[in-house]
Amino acid sequence: MTESLLDLTIIIANYNTRELLRSCIESVYQYTEGISFEVICVDDDSPDDSADMVAALFPQVVLVRNTERLLYAKNHNLGMRMSRARYACHLDSDTLLTSNAFAAMVGFMDEHPEVAACGPKLLNGDGSVQHCIRGFAGAGTFMLQALNWHKLFPKSRAMNRYYHTDFDYSRAQQVQSIGTSAYVVRRSTWEQVGMFDERFGQFMVDLAYNFTLNQRGYRVYYTPCAELIHYGSKSIGQNPLRALREETEAFVLFNESYSYFRQNWLFKRLVRAALQTRLYLRLLEHHARTDKTVVKGPVASYVRRRADTVEVRSSEEF
Repeated sequence: MTESLLDLTIIIANYNTRELLRSCIESVYQYTEGISFEVICVDDDSPDDSADMVAALFPQVVLVRNTERLLYAKNHNLGMRMSRARYACHLDSDTLLTSNAFAAMVGFMDEHPEVAACGPKLLNGDGSVQHCIRGFAGAGTFMLQALNWHKLFPKSRAMNRYYHTDFDYSRAQQVQSIGTSAYVVRRSTWEQVGMFDERFGQFMVDLAYNFTLNQRGYRVYYTPCAELIHYGSKSIGQNPLRALREETEAFVLFNESYSYFRQNWLFKRLVRAALQTRLYLRLLEHHARTDKTVVKGPVASYVRRRADTVEVRSSEEF
């Protein structure tokens, strides 16, 4: 059966990002060579005629038209179930290839059969490195992060253990968690471990899946053998207030479902209270500033300078 499989399925879930999606798919076909691949685009009932654009310009794409919004996890799980390949790449619609990144990642996975999933080097629109590596924070680090400690003390050791601001993006290495903007998963991984947790919709999906892989002894890697531009947050940024609320609800669910910190019920309630407090502070901050983009993590200053072209993906805050 393995011989009959393609090398890679590229799964793109889209909501209302027609022009970015067009550029993304164009770059996939422009730069990808040397491997057999298919592109599955799941349009999440976009009102901007994204699906019609894909059908007209890219007839070779396997197009799924949702009649209602299913959100990130369900859309990408659908793509994995439809996949005819050895690997699946979960690709955001606001990414852009500038080289043969997918052949490089397929080659990396072939050369490292012990790796369950990997992600490439992500670049901002100006070519700077986008920080996409996260660690699983302990309770103390989380409490500090909930109080915006990373904004008050960006060089804090506690925050660095989570945000990995000194991470060496020049070499391949095992990581605890990496974003799913361009995330390659081995078929045997999703067949043995399962797919994304659909309870999360579109927030915390990456952290929950990476956490599961780590808990079960599977290896997740970062590799600089491939580079992609990632603009970020173009779907969820369309309604930032709802995004902030849904993100908080997702982290509460993640902590209580996965016992991320402790299984003690009282501690879970304390975490829930801390998250709600943090949400109120973030809502106040959002209303107070003129720039309404969803700004996250240690690269926030860069985002605010380039808010017209670049945002950091919302789920990278946690």
